[in-house]
Amino acid sequence: MKITQNMEISEKLKILTDAAKYDVACTSSGVDRSNKGKGMGDAHACGICHTFASDGRCVSLLKILFTNECIYDCKYCINRRSNDVPRASFTPDEVCRLTMEFYRRNYIEGLFLSSGILNSPDFTMGLIYEALWKLRNEYRFFGYIHVKAIPGASPEIIEKVGFLADRMSTNLELPTKKGLQELAPNKSYKNILRPMRQIQLGTGNLIATEKEGYSLVTRSGRKTTSKFVPAGQSTQMIIGATPETDYQLMTVTEHMYKEYKMKRVFYSAFVDVNHNIDAPAPIGPNPLLSEHRLYQADWLLRYYKFEVKELLNESHPNFNVVLDPKCDWAVSHLERFPVEVMRADYYTLLRVPGLGVKSAGRIVSARRYGILNFDNLKKMGVVLKRAAYFITCNGKTMFPLKMNQDFIARELAATDRKQIYAIEGDTTYKQMTLMDLEVKA
Repeated sequence: MKITQNMEISEKLKILTDAAKYDVACTSSGVDRSNKGKGMGDAHACGICHTFASDGRCVSLLKILFTNECIYDCKYCINRRSNDVPRASFTPDEVCRLTMEFYRRNYIEGLFLSSGILNSPDFTMGLIYEALWKLRNEYRFFGYIHVKAIPGASPEIIEKVGFLADRMSTNLELPTKKGLQELAPNKSYKNILRPMRQIQLGTGNLIATEKEGYSLVTRSGRKTTSKFVPAGQSTQMIIGATPETDYQLMTVTEHMYKEYKMKRVFYSAFVDVNHNIDAPAPIGPNPLLSEHRLYQADWLLRYYKFEVKELLNESHPNFNVVLDPKCDWAVSHLERFPVEVMRADYYTLLRVPGLGVKSAGRIVSARRYGILNFDNLKKMGVVLKRAAYFITCNGKTMFPLKMNQDFIARELAATDRKQIYAIEGDTTYKQMTLMDLEVKA
């Protein structure tokens, strides 16, 4: 292990921004936090302004690790204890200075702060709390802050941090207990789920119960004007490092949304960063394509009212590699189509490939004032190269149509071929960095 002492803050920044690149951070604030003329920065309910990399990762937040030192030896992690990599740690004041200087230069809109485990979970979470407290109270920063909850940290320190952050997240790491035991034997699902439940239920301490092993008891007499994690929580899991099927992955995702009220579940395609005999071999033909399909299906769960059992099951456990999940579902249920756009209800329209939440809403609103045609639909944002196979306008199809499963599947697959080629060739993914900017702190 290379530990550098008396390191300049710019050197630390270079190490700890690079070490943070595997944490997914493309989150909107979903919260109102105004400085009321007494500080710097705002977080608004409409979401902070983002710049996204082509893989969906957000670069408008200052995304750093507090430290890349770690007491754990997870096989998939570049910062694992046994790796011989340069190590660095910020001080709370350095985190504050960097955030303020980047914000003043208009490089960022907020802070994403994760960390390795230094000494112990409580010790690390205590340092993060100190940094956030100073940022809010001494530096008067009211911008968006997303912070990682450290599994194993006490409920008391999680509570303190929760009143300062806008969003918190606890990484699920791997989808199943078996996978976690194989690749991260020092970690436990109980410690990971514990802060998730606390954030879901609100502030307070956790005590043992027969059902789950813990429950939340709200503290009495605490007075605060802050809200506890007002933008909710998210989680992230690595896919492709262990042999779970898409059905298993999406079942875990659905459980996270229903049981823990997650705002987002993020998926990170496994990258073999360690290149040693202990690292697991990539599972499946292409983890990046699997990640892409999972995000598409995740969208269907959150906004299109689909359930996992409609998309996958034990006899059909993986997504189609040539069709996105919505098209694959529609092709498998041609008995429900074509849909008449002048009569179908909003939720039926949502099931049509090529129609999104906004375009379905526009159709429902516009058809009250007149008869729609395909040109109208195109102007409303409907993707006709998909939707045309599944809709009629005033009883007419866009072109002569035969409801043949193989024919429609081939036509839809052709429209996605270029995008799939780019993903399989790894031409769409590039990690953007702030290190091109000159930083003086």
